Amino acid sequence: MPTHRLTAFAAAPPEAVFDLWIDLDRMHEWVRGVTKVTGLTGPVTHAGTRYVTWFGPMKSPTVVLEADRPRRFSTRFGSRILRGVNTTTFEPEGSGTRITEVMRTEGWVSEITSRLFSLGSYKGSYQGELNDFSRLAEREADGG
Repeated sequence: MPTHRLTAFAAAPPEAVFDLWIDLDRMHEWVRGVTKVTGLTGPVTHAGTRYVTWFGPMKSPTVVLEADRPRRFSTRFGSRILRGVNTTTFEPEGSGTRITEVMRTEGWVSEITSRLFSLGSYKGSYQGELNDFSRLAEREADGG
């Protein structure tokens, strides 16, 4: 399974960073291409909760594997072109939070797709999205 490990720092407390990360209504603000999230079966803070993330007409069914506020959030996701497990940890660091995202993809199509998204830190790359999220968390912490 190809694994991608990303990290970013947000000058915001772990609780606030975690809460923003699991706010499905706001996911489109940092994950490029997300158009909506539907089919939520329960609180996103509970393992076993399911939802569907839409990228235009393409859907990615998702299940929460672990939600340990404010430390760790893990999901299994899957679409035709990208599937796997995403685990994100939120560790206190100084006056902020170190965000570490580990994505393990499954299958050869996901391996190719994921490789493209893992290169660099452009806006639609994995690192670019994590950087955008970090900046958003900081703006939220500053009240704006």
